[in-house]
Amino acid sequence: MVFPEAAMRAFGHSLRDVAEPLDGPWAGEVRAIARDLGIAIVAGMFTPGKDGRVRNTLLVTGPGVDTSYDKVHLFDAFGFTESKTVDAGETPVTFELNGTVFGLATCYDVRFPALFTANARAGAQVNIVCASWGAGEGKAEQWDLLVRARALDSTTFVVACGQGDPETIGAGPAGSAPTGIGHSAVIDPLGSAVVALDGKPELAVVDIDPSVVDEVRSKLPVLANARHF
Repeated sequence: MVFPEAAMRAFGHSLRDVAEPLDGPWAGEVRAIARDLGIAIVAGMFTPGKDGRVRNTLLVTGPGVDTSYDKVHLFDAFGFTESKTVDAGETPVTFELNGTVFGLATCYDVRFPALFTANARAGAQVNIVCASWGAGEGKAEQWDLLVRARALDSTTFVVACGQGDPETIGAGPAGSAPTGIGHSAVIDPLGSAVVALDGKPELAVVDIDPSVVDEVRSKLPVLANARHF
């Protein structure tokens, strides 16, 4: 089960007072839920960083898996400066679950193809993107374009989970903070939507066949054909 970026607390509110280590109580409760239900959970939280900042972290936990990813590309764009409060991660992260390899990414990371192809070269058949996408003119269209492009770049499934649009439940945005536009989607390795939601909070249950990735890569070997300059 995949939850969005900042599931612990939405942007536009203090992050330092909720940040806690990966062995803290919030992560502990998520682990307990995953254990009790026998599922793997990916959820956005905040962990302590350097110099009073936090790290924008994805916790992954469940039977046979316990890892985390710190967002590498910070959202210093469109009038928001994430780097003022968030300490950037440095390393791509993949994990294996029941024989399928997953890569991790967070929100603004989706604008950087190299992370997705790095995950794919590390064995990822599925890239998970958790987001709290900023609203604005053309932003929903950009999100749709980017998640499809990253699937094509990496010939992976992309599971793109975004915070629902607060306007759809009668709550306004928190200043310039990116509080989500919804539009979660699952994209196949050829860039087509397996499922695409709209702006309101929703839940989709999706079956993915990872063998499709090998089939696509045999026909469209962009990873094998790539040159590095």
